[in-house]
Amino acid sequence: MGAVPLFVRLRLGLQIAEFLGSRESALADVLLAEGEEPSIALHLMDRIRGLVDLVDLFGLHAQSRLTVALGARVQHIERVEAPVLDLAGGWQTAYRRRMTSKSRSLHRRRKRQLAELGTVDLAIARTELDLRRALEEAFRLHSLRWRGRPDHSSFGTPTGQAFHRAALKSLTKDNIARIATLNLDGRAIAFHYYFVFCDRMYVHRLAFDPAFARYSPGLICTLAAVEAAAAEGVHRVEFLGGGERYKLELADHLEPLYQSLGLARTPVARAFVMASVASIKAKLRLKRSSTFFRFYYTGLAAARGVATSLLNRDELSSASTSSGGDETR
Repeated sequence: MGAVPLFVRLRLGLQIAEFLGSRESALADVLLAEGEEPSIALHLMDRIRGLVDLVDLFGLHAQSRLTVALGARVQHIERVEAPVLDLAGGWQTAYRRRMTSKSRSLHRRRKRQLAELGTVDLAIARTELDLRRALEEAFRLHSLRWRGRPDHSSFGTPTGQAFHRAALKSLTKDNIARIATLNLDGRAIAFHYYFVFCDRMYVHRLAFDPAFARYSPGLICTLAAVEAAAAEGVHRVEFLGGGERYKLELADHLEPLYQSLGLARTPVARAFVMASVASIKAKLRLKRSSTFFRFYYTGLAAARGVATSLLNRDELSSASTSSGGDETR
């Protein structure tokens, strides 16, 4: 009848239920069989409340089944802006509606500049073999793009990469995964990894080779990916991530995603929820500070790079130990 995909994390002695995927679970929700009542979501959460100390659900939409069912039982904090683009009228209509003539002219100029460097082509991987090849290029480009910069996803970690390699088989079977790759003389310089499901495009990961940053290859690849999705019949683009400039320029509106904490069973759990909410709100205020932004992205760049390298090295070592060394090969 219904299910909620959760796992339990132990933190400070408390059992906390989170969505599978944790902070990468955008638009997660309760699963309902066809024809079942939305009230089942509340019954499921009441059952979960008896099994854990509290819930910490990240990525809920304002009108999701769980958001509506839980109501004031949990505290909802807006965490992600999540821009959305309407493609109902086709790509060219949306492109002209959202981009100024100056921006469109800049995009054409960037394409001409890239073409002056060599042969430029775009490939859309859909089959399992093509996707596996494109995914390895995506890992390479992601590493180049985010080296020494804050990257909060698992896409560049050994565990995250192993997951994506394994997940491609199922995604390919259901014809969901796409990876658009922008190539220059046969070498990938940008990628856009996205999903197509129920006439919607879900943006997952994208990156480009910083050596070509002046030519905006990431943006060119993204525009081409959205155009290709529209040609497939996609009517809506969910950017999911934060308020990057290109997303806000393309999007028609924002549909924020929330982190919801609550259903605490004990005084200690209630105190944890209150402290967590206060901490999250304080961090959000800091992130909106231009001084903190410059310090975090520039002043701490070297320290973040060292920390990331150490974490990835430890994770790879653990994976190697648990698999008899196969992971390192």
